[in-house]
Amino acid sequence: MTKTFDPNNYKQTTRDQWQQAAEAWSDYGPLLRRWLGPATEQMLDMAGVSAGSRVLDVAAGAGDQSLQAAERVGPRGHVVATDIAPRILECAAENARLAGLALETRVLDGENLDVPAGTFDAVVSRVGLIFFPDQQASLLSMKRALKPGGRLGAIVYSTAEANRFFSLPVSIIRRRAKLPAPLPAQPGPFSLGSPEVLENTLTQAGFQDVEIRRVSAPLCMPSAAACLEFEQQSFGALHQMLSGLSESERGDAWAEILAGLSEFERDGAFEGPCELLVVAAHS
Repeated sequence: MTKTFDPNNYKQTTRDQWQQAAEAWSDYGPLLRRWLGPATEQMLDMAGVSAGSRVLDVAAGAGDQSLQAAERVGPRGHVVATDIAPRILECAAENARLAGLALETRVLDGENLDVPAGTFDAVVSRVGLIFFPDQQASLLSMKRALKPGGRLGAIVYSTAEANRFFSLPVSIIRRRAKLPAPLPAQPGPFSLGSPEVLENTLTQAGFQDVEIRRVSAPLCMPSAAACLEFEQQSFGALHQMLSGLSESERGDAWAEILAGLSEFERDGAFEGPCELLVVAAHS
């Protein structure tokens, strides 16, 4: 009997993973700003976020990109950060407090954004859209939240080959754990990695004037071991993939991942390949 993808179970698992990884992800805020901050600025530019804008951030996590938006909109604007995991939004609220920035947080499913229709100048999502089981539902919900002529801005990973900092660990774990291929309709980090697929997905939801930029964003860290620690602490899905192995087998998998990541060490530093697609469109 062929298994089918269960979106509700997937969402619950995702929520649980981010509940557990919330503090670790938040602690990596400075790294995220160095790594993803420049692409986020491009996204905010393309989405037209400026002083006085009302911005909805979907799958906001610990809110690093929410704070970048809040810095832009200033006291006359308003930023609402949403996520499915309450604990990670608590981190976002605390990060905003420490930064002296105004940020509203709301626990919401990105496929069903319970916000007043037509009230936001921009809706943004950084590396979030790729993980929604029903991407069309999420895009339609974002579109509903936008004012007429409002803009969507998003960041997604491009291909697995261009993002080996993450695809390499995933491929090693999948082989060692003898995991089957992802089920049809199952979301994943590279599900929108083709510009053609990304554009078609947005136009299918009714967005217009889609603009896509390819951005190189290498993950720079002191060493491969530091990158491994980051992924172990922050990417709960990797632990879930390993859950069927014994403790010694998991240790062997992490050792192989470290050896693979060491390929990207040069001159005493680590630079993991990462390529992003930054997209914007009109509602």
